[in-house]
Amino acid sequence: MSNQEVVILSVGGVRFVTRASTLQQFPGSRLARMLNSDDPEFKLVNGEFFVDRDGTLFRYIMDFLRTLQVSLPTDFSDYQRLQREAEFYGLYPLADLLSQEHLLKPRLEILEVRFSLQEMQAFFRIFGSCSTTIGTLAEQITVFTGQQSGQSWNSPFPSQNPLVPLPLERPSHHDMVFQCGTDYSAGDQFVARYVSIKPDNRKLINGTNVLGLLLDTLLKDGFRLISTRTVSGEKKVECYSFERMQRPAGPTVTVNPTPGSSGVAQARRNQVQKGK
Repeated sequence: MSNQEVVILSVGGVRFVTRASTLQQFPGSRLARMLNSDDPEFKLVNGEFFVDRDGTLFRYIMDFLRTLQVSLPTDFSDYQRLQREAEFYGLYPLADLLSQEHLLKPRLEILEVRFSLQEMQAFFRIFGSCSTTIGTLAEQITVFTGQQSGQSWNSPFPSQNPLVPLPLERPSHHDMVFQCGTDYSAGDQFVARYVSIKPDNRKLINGTNVLGLLLDTLLKDGFRLISTRTVSGEKKVECYSFERMQRPAGPTVTVNPTPGSSGVAQARRNQVQKGK
């Protein structure tokens, strides 16, 4: 059979259409041998290969053959059943990866935003369990500074004076600190700090407005607000706690290209240990 020929499979009543080359990714597998031999588990009926197996789980098998990656829904739980299906089809590299659920299961990610107002300034501190998320957020947030006259210190719009971007404070890989608002300088001059959060192009000086944009950005990025509280003390600090399920990077498998090899794939786990 030509590797470009279209193949139709009916697995447990669910129909799949693919190319022969996709099924031949692992020449030693039963799916590859199915195209060239009479396997009693694979019956050719009216031009379709009928397989009496779980059709719902087979879609993950097909996704693996097409991408050579293991990518499962965040609520997936049938690891052992899918592993048995992979073993049935002779896809042992996939079965090996499925036996190590910790590589595939999503992790709960926690993030907290702390916000306080002091006179004409607002202070922010963001803590996160995943350092990669904090790094990505730091790339989205830019603080600009410049001087303004006393008559326009509370203007929501930047003055005509040039603004200089400031680096964010990163006390550790898991948190960041920044501020906005104005601070008295000399005479009628004030040092103003504006905050911009991509993809929004506005430069905001009002702390409450920056907080609203920051929380909205997190919600759009898949976080869920789980609690709000106020920390009593010398400085009133508002705390906003978020969580989301973080899907791990899909481990990949590479096929051994050595001519004359048995076609057994070598598992290469590219799971990136993000946030650890």
